[in-house]
Amino acid sequence: MPVAPAALVSAAAPDGQDAAGRAVPRPRRRGRTTLLIAAAAVLGLLAGTCAGYVVQAGRTPTELPSLSQRSVPQAKGKGPEPLSARQDRRVKTEGDLRELLLKRPKGARDGFEEGTDGWLELAAYADSYEKPGEAFSNLVEAQYRRAAVTSWQVGSTYAVGIRLVQYRQEEYAGAADHVEGARFWAEKEKSTRSWPVPGTGDGQVFVHDRPETEAGYLPVYAAEAHAWRGDVAMEIWIYDTKPIPKGKIMDLAERQMERL
Repeated sequence: MPVAPAALVSAAAPDGQDAAGRAVPRPRRRGRTTLLIAAAAVLGLLAGTCAGYVVQAGRTPTELPSLSQRSVPQAKGKGPEPLSARQDRRVKTEGDLRELLLKRPKGARDGFEEGTDGWLELAAYADSYEKPGEAFSNLVEAQYRRAAVTSWQVGSTYAVGIRLVQYRQEEYAGAADHVEGARFWAEKEKSTRSWPVPGTGDGQVFVHDRPETEAGYLPVYAAEAHAWRGDVAMEIWIYDTKPIPKGKIMDLAERQMERL
């Protein structure tokens, strides 16, 4: 049964008692001193306000400045020169993105074929994920624009793949989000070491010390690098049947970021 509000109890019982006849403490009244102080404060406020009006009324009115102002002459001379391609990264990334990829080293040959003529379409890029359908939806939402790719192989086992993935970035910071997600999954791999890529903020390289094994094949070691600049995310992968030293993946990452 709900408890009756205190106001209802007070109204139903005699003054100073509750409905059961128990004594109810009355609220404490404000003392006479408190009332005098409050009254004095109100009177002081009124007196100060009246005095202010009297003083203001006796002053000479101050003229307001004119609303019309003289026109400011336009600056003459030539405007600033447009930024060069070296200074304006947008000039670089709005052109042929494939030209910003690292060049294949001498003596290397074609690596694993990916994309068409150095370009990787959205569907093909999503197909490189473990869950292509989910990846496709995520890439569309992230405003995927295009990707330039290159790869090469040295000897019979050492292979390199590089992707420059560009986003429209009209509503989302696609490139930064891309790298954040890639770093998250790279760090989840067991036996993985990582280092920051100098000059990239949150760019990192990862060396996986545990090889991937599959029946009938040699064990494969991997290293990867992820960083971004502007609207372009960089991915670099190295595969080899021998452990991959930090220096190899770091060198590729630094040189590729310099080209961006």
